[in-house]
Amino acid sequence: MIPTPYSLRPVKYNILKDPKLINSSLYMLNQLQDTDVLWLRDPFAILTLNETVDLQISVDQFNGKQWSQKNPINTGFYMVRSNNKTIALFDEWYGQRNNSTGKKEQDVLIELMRKGAFNRLRLRVRFLDTNYFSGFCRDSRDANVVSTVHANCCKSIRAKVIDLVTVIHDWKRFKDPSRNKTIEYRWSNHSACKNSWIS
Repeated sequence: MIPTPYSLRPVKYNILKDPKLINSSLYMLNQLQDTDVLWLRDPFAILTLNETVDLQISVDQFNGKQWSQKNPINTGFYMVRSNNKTIALFDEWYGQRNNSTGKKEQDVLIELMRKGAFNRLRLRVRFLDTNYFSGFCRDSRDANVVSTVHANCCKSIRAKVIDLVTVIHDWKRFKDPSRNKTIEYRWSNHSACKNSWIS
């Protein structure tokens, strides 16, 4: 599978069974404003296809518990199973987001979660381990298993681009067959993003 710019948020909708979702899907595609997730491997190999899981979503810092709502969610990467519960969530989420001046969509979803929307809608939400779905807030500890890298915890687009290019160079260095595999592999620092908060 070759990712497209729209596969940065793989939203799984069965639009043929529910035409109402066609508009939602198209609306979401039109709302993508930045493309700040690198796919290093196929993430679908790690995502569960269990039909009882409604939403799988990335986090800034993984607390070790995949079902814990205490994980700080990040909307850089998520997969949704289309059902009445998730339709209700997206209706509520995007309805509130459109009326929340100054808040990002992620802030609105976090607020909904904290106010009990996930429980009220009886959603089963899996929070994704940063070892597999990493970001600049928390690097993967194991380059052998990481699937995606999200340029989160970064203030500017310019800094994201600089540090994502560095990740690409790191990845090429990691994949180099002549690399000394006896030395523990480390990601480069995300200096541009760290400095973006200072300036």
